[in-house]
Amino acid sequence: MFKKYLTIFLISMVPLIELRGAIPISQVYQLPLLQSYIICIIGNMIPVPFIFFFARKVLEWGADKPVIGKFFTFCLKKGEKGGQKLQEKAGRGLFLALLLFVGIPVPGTGAWTGTLAASILDMDFKSSVAAVMLGVLLAGIIMGVVSYLGVGAVLGF
Repeated sequence: MFKKYLTIFLISMVPLIELRGAIPISQVYQLPLLQSYIICIIGNMIPVPFIFFFARKVLEWGADKPVIGKFFTFCLKKGEKGGQKLQEKAGRGLFLALLLFVGIPVPGTGAWTGTLAASILDMDFKSSVAAVMLGVLLAGIIMGVVSYLGVGAVLGF
């Protein structure tokens, strides 16, 4: 059982997959939803401060390097694009826009991209973390309900 919890914890830390992939896997493993939800939220939030303070610098540094340059440039452009979309749609409601950007579980809009976008937009750390956290909580609820209903229907529980 510990190995399954560790697996979903680690999956929730992976960019692009994050909690959105870990919660459905927890239901395939038939783990209790509440405990899985909490573990996945913690796993998804652990990288956030590191992304906020260091990702932009690392991506800018590596963008012109031979082997990693293309991937780093892709990540940087993804964050910039996400930041521009947030800025255009949000106006003064940037906090709410970031929360919804992270919270609506569609590909490419999780905590990693949201935090990178907040960093690129020079949002303050506390507001960024609060918006991302609330977004992760929302995404977790949505994915939990969808996963429970979907996996439960397939597995018959």
